[in-house]
Amino acid sequence: MSHLGLRLPAAVPLAVPPGTRGTPWPACYDARVPPLVRRYIKTSLIFLIVGLGLGGYVSVAQFVVGIYPPRLFVTAHVHLLLVGFVLMMVMGVATWMFPRPAKDDPRYRPALAEAVYWMITVTTALRAVAEVSAGVAGTPALHALIAIASLGQLVGTGLFVVNMWWRVRMPTVPSPSR
Repeated sequence: MSHLGLRLPAAVPLAVPPGTRGTPWPACYDARVPPLVRRYIKTSLIFLIVGLGLGGYVSVAQFVVGIYPPRLFVTAHVHLLLVGFVLMMVMGVATWMFPRPAKDDPRYRPALAEAVYWMITVTTALRAVAEVSAGVAGTPALHALIAIASLGQLVGTGLFVVNMWWRVRMPTVPSPSR
């Protein structure tokens, strides 16, 4: 009971993993950042820097130099930031923070999670390079490469959703003993 007379739910039992200096974490989480999650986060930060650099180039070219860069430069800038930075950051944090699947749960597949990371990373980088290149020398082969890379991003994102779907749940915690 609270001081207002309301019945509050019982607190989630917290575990203190070794090496956390007493920081409580729910028992279903690990205090360490897994390698796949670190790669997601660091890769997303690289895409952030590259995307902002390209956006800076577009702004300076247009507003300082007076030459409007090709439209595909802006498209590459947006894809680097939205897919490369935002989406990959969300994917990494979701992979880390969603409750871990049970060891015997076959629905979440770590190998698929790894494949999704590489698919999104490679297709995002490939799409950005192809968009910038097509802005300079728009050949049909570059346009096809942009389409293939965008489909790769779509497939990778779909596989991420399928693989993570089963982890969107409340963490299982033992009931408090009285």
